[in-house]
Amino acid sequence: MDSRPSWQQYFMEMAFLVSRRSTCLRRKVGTVLVRDNQILSTGYNGSPKGIAHCSETGCLREQRSVPSGSNHELCRGVHAEQNAIIQAGLNGSSTRGATLYCTNQPCSICARLIINAEIKTIYVANTYPDALAEQLLKEAGIEVHLYDLNTQKLERLI
Repeated sequence: MDSRPSWQQYFMEMAFLVSRRSTCLRRKVGTVLVRDNQILSTGYNGSPKGIAHCSETGCLREQRSVPSGSNHELCRGVHAEQNAIIQAGLNGSSTRGATLYCTNQPCSICARLIINAEIKTIYVANTYPDALAEQLLKEAGIEVHLYDLNTQKLERLI
C-alpha cells in the first residue's frame, strides 16, 4: 500500500493544520491556496492584524445570537479564504487559475472574492449552508468538491 498522500489529501491536511491558528470561538477554518501543486498562501479566520482577537473580546455573533450562515458582517474576523487571497496579493502571487483547499465550504462573501480572484477549483472538507454562495459559484463555473479525509473520496458539489 502506498503511504504517499494524494495532492488533495496533502493540501487538505495542511488546511486543517492552518485552521489550528484560528482565533474564532465558533468555527476554526483554514485555507490553502495552490497553483500547479505549489502553495501560494494560507489563511485562517481571525481578527484583522493588530486588532484584539475574539478569544480576548468575546464573540460578537454569540453575544447577539446571530445564527450560523447569516449576517457575516457582524463579526470581527476575516475569513480564512479572504486572508489567503489577501496574503497571495501582498506577496505578489497571482490567484488566477488557482485551487483553494478549505476546511469549510465558502460563504457568499468569500464566494464573490473567489470568483473575482479567478480561482477555478475548490476542495472542502465540510459543507456550509449558504445557497447564495452555491448559486454564485455555479454561475461562475467554479467546481466545488467535497473531500472526505477519512475515506479520501471526492464528491462534486457544484
